[in-house]
Amino acid sequence: MTKQAFVAWLKAFWPAPMTVSRSERVLSCIGALLGLLFSGWLCGEALGSASPWLIAPMGASAVLLFAAPASPLAQPWSIIAGNIVSALVGVTCATWLGHSAAVAALAGGLAIGGMFALRCLHPPGGAVALTAVLAGSEISQLGYHFALYPVAVNSFALLLIALIFNNLLRRQYPHRPMAPANVHKTRDPLPSARVGFTSDDLDEVLKVRGELLDISRDDLEEILQQTEVQAFNRRFGEVRCADIMSRDVLSLAPQASLQVAREQLLIHRLNAMPVVGPQQEVLGLLTLHDLLGSAADSTEVSRCMRTDVPTCRAQWPVADLLRTLADSDDHHVVVVDEQNRLQGIISQSDLLAALYRIALHSSAEPLFH
Repeated sequence: MTKQAFVAWLKAFWPAPMTVSRSERVLSCIGALLGLLFSGWLCGEALGSASPWLIAPMGASAVLLFAAPASPLAQPWSIIAGNIVSALVGVTCATWLGHSAAVAALAGGLAIGGMFALRCLHPPGGAVALTAVLAGSEISQLGYHFALYPVAVNSFALLLIALIFNNLLRRQYPHRPMAPANVHKTRDPLPSARVGFTSDDLDEVLKVRGELLDISRDDLEEILQQTEVQAFNRRFGEVRCADIMSRDVLSLAPQASLQVAREQLLIHRLNAMPVVGPQQEVLGLLTLHDLLGSAADSTEVSRCMRTDVPTCRAQWPVADLLRTLADSDDHHVVVVDEQNRLQGIISQSDLLAALYRIALHSSAEPLFH
């Protein structure tokens, strides 16, 4: 091994910089503190001072639940089933084989196998199995009750605080990736998935790697897609929504009739019109699709318009609209200011024309400088 190779090998031991914000770090510490305090208090009240009411592996569980709540290893099934299964394995090994280090190692290995089989892998479970074997007479006297208390009680108490704490902070927990739905209900992939890497490509790479990653497959795919958008913004970010939006926007009043709305859409050959209030604040969006199932022509627009209007700001890069206009049933994005007042509107046609101009511009420049 050369000197350079040896130095590179040593550098591999140095931790990579963490991208977690300071506020997230502080909140993780506070969450773990509250979870462990509540777990210890609950078990102390329920079991009394004579029982082991808080075991060390719960500290490791708290790290996952509050510092990495999006991890597949931190989900409710993982902490509850993982810790209980590991406790049962550890108690069984200790009961039949004794309390030696070799038995503890066997319990740890079997616990991991059990967690894999039940899809509840939870790293602190390995420590729970070792605790059942090596913690001493106070634990061994509990026998299989050890899996119920303190393990199950500790786990449920921590999980309860994690559910409350993480959701109060708007962390989605239990973590479920928000996969975009195929709004057209066909077998075709979403438009954004028809170019670039596909889900099958990602699955094949993960299959070849064959190792467990501490991130869900769907989260990984979402991160890669966002990276593609970020790369697009880095290269073509000078094109903003203000550059491509329609500024002379026809709008409707909420009290206008559907007959008036239909006439305006047909005369101007539009597919949608924003609905605004007296101060030009955006109240909704009326589309031709909304008119298809509408009531009588005398019905007011406010009764048929969409209120969940996709909006953007004029200074946003156009790449921020790609997923919205490509994969959802939204064909228009309304441009608003800080007071939600109408500034313009962007349609799929506007975005397509912008991408065409970007493609022409990029083809006229060398790809590498």
